[in-house]
Amino acid sequence: QIQLAESGGGLVEAGGSLSLSCTASTASKNRFSSYEMAWFRQAPGKEREFVAAITRLTMSPKSPFYGDSVKGRFTISFNESKNTLYLQMNTLKPEDTAVYYCAAGRAGAISRISEYLYWGQGAQVTVSS
Repeated sequence: QIQLAESGGGLVEAGGSLSLSCTASTASKNRFSSYEMAWFRQAPGKEREFVAAITRLTMSPKSPFYGDSVKGRFTISFNESKNTLYLQMNTLKPEDTAVYYCAAGRAGAISRISEYLYWGQGAQVTVSS
């Protein structure tokens, strides 16, 4: 089992920045070391959308991955010593308003939501115009 605890988010004006953190807790550290980590978001009335993913396996040179709507504005990173996933969000737009979820899944999951096995509780991000 992996527990994911998110923090950060909040309210910001358009053009501003926010950051999210997600700390993972698990007794199975060896198994967890191969898990892909990602951020998804869900706006009211919409399906959950892929934001970004990062693989922790060194043989994947294309990592990290980003959804088209956030490329160039968001940055995903993972601190192995702290078991913490980050999402730095810059140049925020009103359409970025959503509940943001961190997730842990099988290696190679990238944007495939069904491959993510563990989810955080979600953090609200609201961008005013």
